[in-house]
Amino acid sequence: MNAMSQTWSGLGPLQPLLELEDVSDIMVNGAGPVWIERGGVLSVTDVVVDTATAEHLVERLVGPQGKRADRTSPLADARLDDGSRVHVVVPPLAVDGPYITIRRFRRRPVPLEELATTDVVSLLRAAVRGRANIVVTGGTSSGKTTVLNALAGSIDAGERLVTIEDAAELRLEADHVVRLEARPPSTDGPAAVSVRDLVRAALRMRPDRIIVGEVRGPEALDMLQAMNTGHEGSLSTCHANSPLDALRRLEVMVATGGARLPLPAIRRLVGAAVDLIVHLQRGSTGDRRIVAVAEPELDGRQVRTLADTHGLLAGGRRPLRRPGHDRCGPQC
Repeated sequence: MNAMSQTWSGLGPLQPLLELEDVSDIMVNGAGPVWIERGGVLSVTDVVVDTATAEHLVERLVGPQGKRADRTSPLADARLDDGSRVHVVVPPLAVDGPYITIRRFRRRPVPLEELATTDVVSLLRAAVRGRANIVVTGGTSSGKTTVLNALAGSIDAGERLVTIEDAAELRLEADHVVRLEARPPSTDGPAAVSVRDLVRAALRMRPDRIIVGEVRGPEALDMLQAMNTGHEGSLSTCHANSPLDALRRLEVMVATGGARLPLPAIRRLVGAAVDLIVHLQRGSTGDRRIVAVAEPELDGRQVRTLADTHGLLAGGRRPLRRPGHDRCGPQC
């Protein structure tokens, strides 16, 4: 039977896999067996799709969101109703037929207590309540969005939170959340709206906190300026291999954002805006842990490690922020 004429419930052959609580990723690699990640381990399933079925799945996933995936637009991001993230690649970029990757949204929020020691959790909760600007870092699938959700759980009820994401994944348990999602370019549709555009828009929306799902480009400049000039308590993530690597990556992103500043000034901007860097790693068994909490030096050249996977280390903290306080000064 042609896949287009099949009567499906949900996502057809993928639906049983979506209903398994412990599956974190589902991968369709063109025609053939479907793979999953469960407990940090990849395994092949007995679910097999042909090319027509994979193409039908692509339509099911991206079509309802007004997006397309075809030869002229072979890359697409989407999300499921439960917040799970979907990435699609189709020919000619996908050599063996449509590739679909679904990153599952965890229905059960993960508390910080499952990710760090008690004293580190206390430090992070106090930092969020004290309106520290926090950047969560780590590699792919290390749990950055999970930690961002957990940190946001310590924000006072009633604060107005504006979230900005490429693909909306955050599920904040707060009373007053405004969610913004970027729009990719289209060959025959409306103009693109970037994360940077949304960061600038958020500044005019009377936010108590701005939460950027991930900074990966020029929007870093706008986010850091907001963090340092009246929008304390902002949260974000970025890919990095260590807290110090995160500083260097932010420097590069600020430079690509059009900041005509010498490197020392960019470093002061980053060092003054970011109060804490929370770094995650994923273990061989798939477990995620906070392995370092660090604060940048004010000149942005180095970081001071406050905690590791075993707990707090000796060392002081920068003062908590005060609303409206600009720590950076005129040099930034």
